[in-house]
Amino acid sequence: MTGEEVAAVLARLPELVNARAPLVNRGRFFSGEFLVEADAVPIHVKVQEGRIAAVEQGPFRMRAWRFAVRAEAQAWGRFWERMPEPGYHDVIAMCRLGVARLEGDLQPLMANLRYVKEVLEAPRGTLGGA
Repeated sequence: MTGEEVAAVLARLPELVNARAPLVNRGRFFSGEFLVEADAVPIHVKVQEGRIAAVEQGPFRMRAWRFAVRAEAQAWGRFWERMPEPGYHDVIAMCRLGVARLEGDLQPLMANLRYVKEVLEAPRGTLGGA
């Protein structure tokens, strides 16, 4: 998997997340923008009261974000497998394994951790052959 392929997967977040009322409800107090990065390809995810308002692939000049989740594209591919192996089953586990890292203002991430984790997991099992 490449950074561009990760961006294409994340581009589907609005349809995957916004159709799930319980997930949107879980994130209803979260609005903001966060960065997901794969192989130096920045993908900005904008959330408005739990709904995914936009997903845009960079690069951008001085684009603001509150927190970032960075990993290699190969790690994201393993994370989105239908049954990911231990260490790739969760964003925090990927950080503990050393294949991902969190940056920026972690307060909004931690305050909405379950929501953000479920948003990032939304494509799981939807990739062909995964």
